[in-house]
Amino acid sequence: MPAFTLRDVQEQTYKPRDSWWTVWLVDPLASRLVKVTANRTAITPNQLTVAALVLGLAAAACFLLADWYWLLAGATLFHLSFVLDCMDGKIARLKGNGSVIGSWLDYVFDRVRVLICAVALMGGQFAQTENPVFLWFALGIVFTDMFRYLNSPQMAKVRTAMRRHMVRAIREAEESDAPESGRVRLLATRFDEDTAAQDEEQDEPRRTQENAQEEAGAAEPTPGVRARQIQSTALQAGFHQRFPWYERFRDVLRANRIRPHLFSGIEFQMGVFIVAPLVGAFSTVGMLATIIGSSALMFAFEFLIIYKLWLSTREFTRVKNDINTVLSQVTEEHRAA
Repeated sequence: MPAFTLRDVQEQTYKPRDSWWTVWLVDPLASRLVKVTANRTAITPNQLTVAALVLGLAAAACFLLADWYWLLAGATLFHLSFVLDCMDGKIARLKGNGSVIGSWLDYVFDRVRVLICAVALMGGQFAQTENPVFLWFALGIVFTDMFRYLNSPQMAKVRTAMRRHMVRAIREAEESDAPESGRVRLLATRFDEDTAAQDEEQDEPRRTQENAQEEAGAAEPTPGVRARQIQSTALQAGFHQRFPWYERFRDVLRANRIRPHLFSGIEFQMGVFIVAPLVGAFSTVGMLATIIGSSALMFAFEFLIIYKLWLSTREFTRVKNDINTVLSQVTEEHRAA
């Protein structure tokens, strides 16, 4: 068995960008636990996923008891549950022993943990006070969490569809001798989902090759890499024009491995099931205010992402009508870099 070092764990398991909660409050502990787990045990990622759920259920039991010391214990257990939840993926990447069912378990167990902890946290407060407002808060927590995890894959589908369409248009443009190919324009207007399954199947091996080429810094980028360049430049033009400070702000965050989406589902869960119970140990009103604040911040960032996606779809309409001009701009930028 190879002896993994802490540097091995960091280099092979850290994501290029992650939530600030994970970067600052989880990874420093999780990476050290991963090092010990990988070197001294045969624990699998799926076992860690199950253990994370067990700790989450233990946190829910503490929340249900509702006394201040049980709230503190529940918050601690929930944080440890999230640490284990992060460890399963790190172990899988480090040792290469992940499984297809593992991602399903991770996703479903996360939702189960949030549902049970929300019912327990608010149910415990309702049992003590008999105030129905806690029941409404339980519904609100579950709805907010589900909105995030339903909205995210749908937005990803839109981005993937735009990128897939641009890949086809770029390939058509490269195969045409005319600088303004009518076939390109015809292809660019066929933005629909009728060939989605076939394209997904055909583009998967290409994406693997394109990622490898991008990492190697190839001189001639593939259509897939070019499409990604267009998505990150031309399709973001409208957003950057409205918010010129955003790129500098984003670059500062990226330099610290933090993603610009500062309040996602992770921060929402931590706010509700860690910060709120800690505040609730001293003030019930403060706990409810923390939950409201966490929900408001998550919705604000979700709507910001939706707004950014809407702007990119408007830019996409412009790009698809003049794909050759955009390709020329991207090529010049690539050469200059």
